[in-house]
Amino acid sequence: MSIVKAAITQTTWTGDTASMLDKHEQFARDAATAGAQVICFQELFYGPYFGITQDATYYRFAEAADGPIVQRFAALAKELSLVMILPIYEQEQAGIYYNTAVVVDADGTILGKYRKNHIPHLEKFWEKFYFRPGNLGYPVFDTAVGKVGVYICYDRHFPEGWRELGLNGAHMVFNPNATKPGLSNRLWEVEGPAAAVANGYFVLQPNRVGLEDNEYGDQAVFFYGTSQVIDPRGNIVGQRGSAEHEEVLIREIDLEMVQQMRDDWQFYRDRRPDTYTATTRP
Repeated sequence: MSIVKAAITQTTWTGDTASMLDKHEQFARDAATAGAQVICFQELFYGPYFGITQDATYYRFAEAADGPIVQRFAALAKELSLVMILPIYEQEQAGIYYNTAVVVDADGTILGKYRKNHIPHLEKFWEKFYFRPGNLGYPVFDTAVGKVGVYICYDRHFPEGWRELGLNGAHMVFNPNATKPGLSNRLWEVEGPAAAVANGYFVLQPNRVGLEDNEYGDQAVFFYGTSQVIDPRGNIVGQRGSAEHEEVLIREIDLEMVQQMRDDWQFYRDRRPDTYTATTRP
C-alpha cells in the first residue's frame, strides 16, 4: 500500500467522558466516510488534560489498556476497517498509571501499546503526579496501513526516541499532544519536521485545541491546535489545523517517500553508534 489516507483529530474537553467518547466515535466515522484508513486522537483523548493541577480525583480516569473504552473503539475499528491509535490513561493496577497509546488494527485486533517514556513535571504539566515513565521501549506495530510507531507529547523533545522508532522500522509515527502557548510554539514548528527528516518517515501530530475552562476556570490554558502531518522531507502535508477550533484533518501520505528519502540521504548507513557514548550515559 503506497498511498494512505491518514486522519488526526483535535478538540477540547466537553465536560464529561461520555460525550467525549461519542464525539471521537463520530470523528472516526466521519474520517472513514471520507476514506481515511488510519486515525489518531489527541493525548488523553476522552478526558480533560488534568496535568494542569495535582489532584488524585483524576486517577479515576484511568482504566486497563484492554478495558471498556479500548474495547469500544476496537469494535469500531473493525466495523469501519480503520486502524486506530488511542491515547488513554492506563491503569496497570491500583496506584500504577501510565500515559499510554493503544494501537488497534483495522480488523479490531489490539496489537499492543506504547507508554510515554519522558514525563514532564513543571507548571501546569504536573505529569509525574499521574504517570510512571514508560517501560515498553519504542515498539513499532505492523498494521494494515504499514509500520506504525507512537511518541507522546513531551517525548517529542527527545531525538533519541524518534531515532529508536526509525531503527525499529517505523514508516509513520503518530505523536498525540496537549500543547499550550509559550516556550513550545517555536519547537512545534521545528521538532516534527526535524524528526521526519532525520529519520525518513512521516510524522503526524494531533494536538488539543481550545480553552478547558469548564474544568479549570481561571487556571485553564488555551491549547493551540495546529495539528500537522509532515512528510519525510520535512514538508507540511496540506495545511496545519485550526488554532482555535476542533477539526478532523485527513491527509494523503505516500509511503514510497520513506524509501526515496532514505535512498537520497543515507543517515542510517552513516550513523556511528560506536562513538555515541554520552547519549546513553545516565
